[in-house]
Amino acid sequence: MTTIKASCPTCGEVELTPADVSLMICSHAPLSYYAFECQSCGIEIRKPADDHVVSLLVSGGVPATVWDLPAEALESKPGPVLSYDDLLDFALRLGETDLLASLVDRAVA
Repeated sequence: MTTIKASCPTCGEVELTPADVSLMICSHAPLSYYAFECQSCGIEIRKPADDHVVSLLVSGGVPATVWDLPAEALESKPGPVLSYDDLLDFALRLGETDLLASLVDRAVA
């Protein structure tokens, strides 16, 4: 059986089997990663997976899951950044109004 060596930031080097590793290949290559749960401390570890790491893991028997990054994630976002206060104000305003409930009532009727 293939043994994969990886490192845990807490425990150091760990030995894994292909079944212990998840390989996620993204359509936007810099977001590809592999993950495993450290058998010593139980923490899930995620590490970037470039083309070399992907080929090593796949050749070692790790099944790959391919996922597509939504195009919206790469769009530029002009304007100010949404702050925690903005989000809190939005949540409070949702609680103050029954506008959403009235729209649902109209759609049902």
